[in-house]
Amino acid sequence: MKNRNSGSGRISAKWIPIICIASFVLGVLITSSCSLLLLFSKADEIVTSDRWLHRMWAPPESNGQLMSHRRQEQELPTVADDCNTKTKPAPNSDVMESIHKTQDAVQLVRSLDKQISMLNKELSTTRSSREMGISDGSAATSFLPQNGAPRKKAFVVIGINTAFSSRKRRDSVRMTWMPQGEKLVQLEREKGIVVRFMIGHSATANSILDRAIDLEESLHKDFLRLEHVEGYHELSSKTKIFFATAVAKWDADFYVKVDDDVHVNLGMLATTLARHRSKPRVYIGCMKSGPVLSRSDVKYHEPEYWKFGEEGNKYFRHATGQIYAISKDLATYISINQPILHKYANEDVSLGSWFIGLEVEHIDEHNMCCGTPPDCEWKAEAGNVCVASFDWSCSGICKSVEKIKFVHSKCGEGDGAVWSAVY
Repeated sequence: MKNRNSGSGRISAKWIPIICIASFVLGVLITSSCSLLLLFSKADEIVTSDRWLHRMWAPPESNGQLMSHRRQEQELPTVADDCNTKTKPAPNSDVMESIHKTQDAVQLVRSLDKQISMLNKELSTTRSSREMGISDGSAATSFLPQNGAPRKKAFVVIGINTAFSSRKRRDSVRMTWMPQGEKLVQLEREKGIVVRFMIGHSATANSILDRAIDLEESLHKDFLRLEHVEGYHELSSKTKIFFATAVAKWDADFYVKVDDDVHVNLGMLATTLARHRSKPRVYIGCMKSGPVLSRSDVKYHEPEYWKFGEEGNKYFRHATGQIYAISKDLATYISINQPILHKYANEDVSLGSWFIGLEVEHIDEHNMCCGTPPDCEWKAEAGNVCVASFDWSCSGICKSVEKIKFVHSKCGEGDGAVWSAVY
């Protein structure tokens, strides 16, 4: 009994090899399954990486392909929307018409801007040509002398305003501060100072007045004839024409207008102007601001008084008309724009108005409006020689034909001053 019970609890020796083989096979199967899973995972990663690299390095699609893809992408949601919603109504026709009109207006404005820009360029070119004195048969010929010769270089051109009836005044000026004959030519050649009596012509062609000036010119050769009909109330026009004529004939740094009843020291004038030589646009003189006279029965009446505001107002600052100087740029500006420069009754007011709104430096030079002796005499004795002297009460030297010699003897700088002046 004992031997039978102990033998039934043991495994037979025949099953041991079978169990070992089965365990081995099962282990191999489990190991193989894990390896395959790992291999599949790696393969999937490789495929994913390959697709990413293909996207990164693939050549860009053509415009047609790209548009086709985008169209397909847009059509899909559109089809879906059409299935679920109704088609949206077209925009209001009035709104579309307004949009089209706005677009047309914008295009028109751009076109006009281009045309204006082109016209401005052409205008600038024309003005530059005129200023340089280039003559091609156009309006630029006004900057050239009649004989077509180039302009003469000068430091200052002085125009002495005179009239047909002022022969004695002219002679008194010639005998005092204005050189004559060869001295006048030498002054222009060596010092660059040009001095001329400026005068127009009479209303009647070749009248006795014109012939008298022609005879005087043949004797002294000190006139600048202007294309202008003489008249006291035409001084503004005469001033414009003088500057235009002078600019066409001489290329100067300064242009001066002075009346024929004013005493001038040429050396001091040149020295004074030279201090402002580096400034492009200067307006030099005794600046004043007198009342605007609205009454028609008074001297210096201003018919356009209403333009200056309420009654009793004053003019803007401007140089007194007895003598003033302007730089080359301003004289050129007057020459170019003379057809559209407005003329007031008084010449000095007109000149001042032409520079309103421009970048111009107004220089108040009191040395250009000294009184007659003893005023200018005292200043000369103190070493402050005046540029110009006259009587304010007469708007010039009172009885200048008789008195200018006395003024010259008391207030003159000396005959050699202009030749030794450094500027």
